[in-house]
This record gives sequence, structure tokens and C-alpha cells, in this order.
Amino acid sequence: MDSAQTDAYLRRIGAERPAAATSGALRALHLAHLRAVPFENLSIHLGEEVDLTEKDLVAKVVDGRRGGFCYELNGAFAALLTALGFDVALLQARVHQGPRVGIPYDHLALRVRTADGGDWLADVGFGTHSHLPLDFAARGDQADPGGTFRLTEAPGGDLDVSRDGEPQYLLDLRPRALEDFAAGAWYHRTSPKSHFTQSLVCSLLTEDGRVTLSGTRLTVTTGDQKDVTELATDAEVLAAYERHFGIRLTAVPRVAPPVRVGGGR
Repeated sequence: MDSAQTDAYLRRIGAERPAAATSGALRALHLAHLRAVPFENLSIHLGEEVDLTEKDLVAKVVDGRRGGFCYELNGAFAALLTALGFDVALLQARVHQGPRVGIPYDHLALRVRTADGGDWLADVGFGTHSHLPLDFAARGDQADPGGTFRLTEAPGGDLDVSRDGEPQYLLDLRPRALEDFAAGAWYHRTSPKSHFTQSLVCSLLTEDGRVTLSGTRLTVTTGDQKDVTELATDAEVLAAYERHFGIRLTAVPRVAPPVRVGGGR
């Protein structure tokens, strides 16, 4: 990313260019990103490609004013942080699914080292997660507006990341390249077993809660209050995408019916 692209990205998330790559600057950028760029899987249901290159990810988030899921959001955020002087490593994780964990490269998260000696787990691509980066070295509870988080040593040198006592994902600490996540992204875009192919989601953190559009169901959470509205028409759905997420669509994304495999009727 050149200086002009970096400035455009900062405008996209409503953030100032930091004077230095400090821990405080990282916290401000992390929160700004979560409040400006939605977690969404609309491309899967609109037949759009998901290209894991820095150029394409930044273009989607900045020029297209869209969001994405973990590979896209954390991939683009990594490009921004690197351009601003942060030391960023891409890490792969396997998401907990009850007693099991998902596929390798199930999730992309970031390890970010700052100029003032900070070492942080940054993640703007996990949907409902920490609002601020987590201290990579801390092994006790970490209080965050999004919950209480803990990083726990796991076999093989991995880290288990939990939220409010519930395991979230198993983090491999070996740095990876963006292209290493291509198979995981392909799986989540195409497999009938992926929750991304089975449902629609567009969700954004707000100053006082969260707004989520799942198909035709709009949920606005403000503090402890949750208001749910069923949108009756395509026009209402398209208007909700634009009003709440700044996403302008010409067609309503829809979940494709499951593909039947094998014989039988």
C-alpha cells in the first residue's frame, strides 16, 4: 500500500494517521475498524469471487466499501497496519465447534508487535469478539468491552483463545503467508458443511451495541435492549444494507438451497 491508499483506508474507518506504531494507536485502529467495516459473507451468496491478495482485499474494503469474513478483514487490516509501521504476522487458527475444532486455516488472526514493545493478538474478523487487541503474553483474564478473554497454553505450543469461559479458537503461533489461507477460504465459500454457505450475515459493532442483518431479520442491540424486525420486502432489505452498513447492492443475496449428494430421491 502506498501513502495515498493508506490515507484512503484511514478515511474508510474514520481514523487519523498515527504518529507512531504504538499500542495505543493499534487499539484505536482496531476499534475504528470494527465500527466501520462489517463482518459479512455476502460475496458467497452473490456469486462474487474472494481473492486473497492484498490488492483485492484492500480494494474491496476501501474502494468497494464492503466488509468480509476473517481472511478478508484481517488480511486487509494487516496491510494497513504494515503500511503504518507495525510488525504484523498472520496466524492460522482452528475454530472450536463443541468438542471438536474446525479445519486447518479455519480462521486468520494477527499477531502485532508495536514500537513501544507491545505484543498483541488483533482480530477484526471473528464477528462478535474482543473490541480491543488482546495482550499476547498475558495468561490471566483480560477484561474487554466484548467480554472476558483468556489466552491459555495448549499442546504443541498453540494457544487457546476463550471468551467468557467458552473456547473460541485454537491459535497456531507460526507465521503464515496470505496465500496459505486459500484452501480455507475455498472451503468456507463452497462446502455445504461450512456455516458460511448455510446462512447470511452482515454485522457491525456500534458505539452502543451491534446491528446485524441475517437474511431478512434485522437485529439492533443497544445496551441490554434487543430489537428484532422482520423485513417484508426486497426493497426493505436493500435499504437496511445501505442504511446500517453503507453497502449498496442491486440484488438481495439469498442462501442457495443445499445440494443433494448421491442417489435416492
